Amino acid sequence: MSEAWIRDLFAERIGGSNFGLDTVIYKFERIKRAKAAALAAHPERTIIDMGVGEPDEPARKEVADALYHAALQPENRFYADNGIHAYKVAAARYLSEVYGVHGLNPETQINHSIGSKPALAALPFAFVNPGDVVLQTVPGYPVLATLSTWLGGSAYNLPIYPGNDYLPDLSSIPDEVCRRAKLFYLNYPNNPTGAVAPPSFFEKLVDFARQHHILVVHDNAYGALTFDGHAPFSFLSVPGAVDVGVEIHSMSKAFNMTGWRLGFVAGNEQVVKAFATVKDNQDSGQFRAIQIASAEALAHPEWTVETAAKYSRRHNKLVDVLQSCGFPAIKPKASFFLYVQAPRAAEGGPSFENAAEFSEYLIQEFSISTVPWDDAGHFVRFSVTYEADGEADEDVVMEELKRRLSRARFVF
Repeated sequence: MSEAWIRDLFAERIGGSNFGLDTVIYKFERIKRAKAAALAAHPERTIIDMGVGEPDEPARKEVADALYHAALQPENRFYADNGIHAYKVAAARYLSEVYGVHGLNPETQINHSIGSKPALAALPFAFVNPGDVVLQTVPGYPVLATLSTWLGGSAYNLPIYPGNDYLPDLSSIPDEVCRRAKLFYLNYPNNPTGAVAPPSFFEKLVDFARQHHILVVHDNAYGALTFDGHAPFSFLSVPGAVDVGVEIHSMSKAFNMTGWRLGFVAGNEQVVKAFATVKDNQDSGQFRAIQIASAEALAHPEWTVETAAKYSRRHNKLVDVLQSCGFPAIKPKASFFLYVQAPRAAEGGPSFENAAEFSEYLIQEFSISTVPWDDAGHFVRFSVTYEADGEADEDVVMEELKRRLSRARFVF
């Protein structure tokens, strides 16, 4: 047992003396528990897990081989600090070849991070003071806003939903909020909606940021996973974007390297330097061999094209199944997420106050796992990263999904 006085030492930002006593069960923990309960109640029924938010395949063998050989070199055992030259150069070349972002200086405008999440968590330390505001879309990935509130700032939420094409309404932000805002966090292609933002939106965003002196932080983790004629797009390719912001890229989604923990921040030189300064006080860099292997991956964007084609094919199949079961599913233009309106009820069965209730119903009754989102309307997120060995196996999964869902009629 810990000494009782330790509880009085916890910082207020994580709950103070009430830390660990909160009885609220958070979304992903609820999902985890519901999956365990469903498996216990129906051990004969496998769970169709469509809530997984990470690739279903490992990194390419070529990347693993590059890691192996680099790990054997004794000079790679040292701290990487703020990154190795080879990875920065590979990132700059990748941005140029895939996204049309030319002319970035690898040494001053690009810096590696141990995944995109730590980059989002580090940036508020360089900019947010007590009383400052950060802007973010909801639903979304809240790490930057969470760290900003821990530093005494606050988050201003901009809801995105089908009616506004999942784009934030810049004109709706009050002047008083704009005066206090420091950072504007966006993520397109978007998690969880799969929505993309057109270049015209980013052009308006650059003007907005320059007018109000707000730094744009664009999370482009899913940027290369596009299909159906939508090409990969970077915020940094918009004229003036490098003057007002940075973009974060991740090896995880584009190259199936989730557990490798590597990404990079690119764009405005002053911002990259500020990020590097904070980072230098938080970590000593990712293992050099991982950076070398990731440079090998960045030299092969065609691998991501193959992965995107697989996700596109799976989206087609999933949309067909959901539509046949009454869901208003529409295929996104990017990512491996499908964001679908949750029903209000099941005929002859329960009604659902929100997406969370419906998601738990799917797990309990059908052993189908999804992720609910109730931030701006009631939606569930399906992911096409379910486990399947080839197209034939995908069809088996889809047939079983349709068989289970067809047992109920849902009211929207």
